[in-house]
Amino acid sequence: MKEFEKALNNHLDGLLLFARSKINDFELAADVVQDSLLKAVKSKNSLKDETNIRAWLFSILRNSIIDIYRKSAHNKTENVDPESIVLESEIDMLACTCMEKLIPTLNKNYAFLVQELELKQRPTTAIAKELNITENNLKVMRHRARQQLKQRLEKTCQLCAKHGCVDCTCSS
Repeated sequence: MKEFEKALNNHLDGLLLFARSKINDFELAADVVQDSLLKAVKSKNSLKDETNIRAWLFSILRNSIIDIYRKSAHNKTENVDPESIVLESEIDMLACTCMEKLIPTLNKNYAFLVQELELKQRPTTAIAKELNITENNLKVMRHRARQQLKQRLEKTCQLCAKHGCVDCTCSS
């Protein structure tokens, strides 16, 4: 049990950072991480390979974030502001640690968009204005940037990228 608790503590900061990147409400993000850790403790026997504990914890957190998003979308009486939750389609893009290494290999403009829109989560209106393009044009460019990044991840990380990088085992 001591090793398991140590692993939970080792990944706590990363889990909090990830939750905060997907949930704009600091307290809600912390609550979701806490709930995820409780789920992990309760289901620790389902962890088959302790070398993949990081991926397992992030998978639990990702599912918890999706659950809270769905609750807020379907139950308006829930005390969760839907505006504080990032779009579900963005939650599906839980990338492995290789993603940041691959960004510089993208087309220069696409790399900029991924950095600003996905990682820094700057508003699309601000980026469109900065690039002097329409928001619709920016949406097309964003889609292409994501596709190029996806292709690079699939080429580099192979199988784990095709499964959402939840059990990332690639060495990139």
